[in-house]
Amino acid sequence: MDWQQVAQALFPGGFAINEQDNFLSGEGKVGTVADVGPAGPAQTVAVIGTCGHAPIGVEIALAQARAVLAVVREHPGRPIVLLVDTQGQRLRHRDEMLGINSYMAHLGKCVDLARRQGHTIIGLVYDQALSGGFITSGLMADDCYALAGATIRVMGLPAMARITKVPEERLTALAQSNPVFAPGPENYVRMGGLRQIWTGDLAQHLEDALATLPAGDRRAALGQARGGRLLAQRVIDAIVAGVDELAP
Repeated sequence: MDWQQVAQALFPGGFAINEQDNFLSGEGKVGTVADVGPAGPAQTVAVIGTCGHAPIGVEIALAQARAVLAVVREHPGRPIVLLVDTQGQRLRHRDEMLGINSYMAHLGKCVDLARRQGHTIIGLVYDQALSGGFITSGLMADDCYALAGATIRVMGLPAMARITKVPEERLTALAQSNPVFAPGPENYVRMGGLRQIWTGDLAQHLEDALATLPAGDRRAALGQARGGRLLAQRVIDAIVAGVDELAP
């Protein structure tokens, strides 16, 4: 779906979002003055994201980080909506030599800083989310959602086969029963990476997301409850119990 269509559906109160070289930044109004929802009348949120299946190179990573820091500095406490449409990190020798991993890590740290400063952060995959471009944006949000029909995967099965040396046929078979190996938003819901898939009234979904943000990171617990990640929460609980036992 085109980002303008998504913005119109998310922000019935209006929006002002600038697109430049597949980078999006601006703000939107959640709800309207006449329609007071759970998030309040015409609440302003910051909007940061990408479009056009953007490859995340050093320029876009820095632009997103700069935009996040600007919101923290100029609009304390303002919620941030991350609109995600990316093919992952840009696979160029130049970006690798410049240390694209460090730029993307910087972006993730800026998102975490915003959260620690009291900014609610909602991620929405509205088209495509692949690899590191998704990890350092939508998956860094307090809660991440996707539109029905969105494409989501961290690594394609052919690439995974080359990296892990496991035959692609074996990975394809595993993907039938294990969401860790399978692409698609439904599997990310099962694993807890996505809280929900949005259909219908996107404006209402966004209002509800802002109003019902859970305390703390619940992705591992959701993955366990939904049968997609059965060990992550158990490992977390064991580590926490071990730390408590060592505490004086």
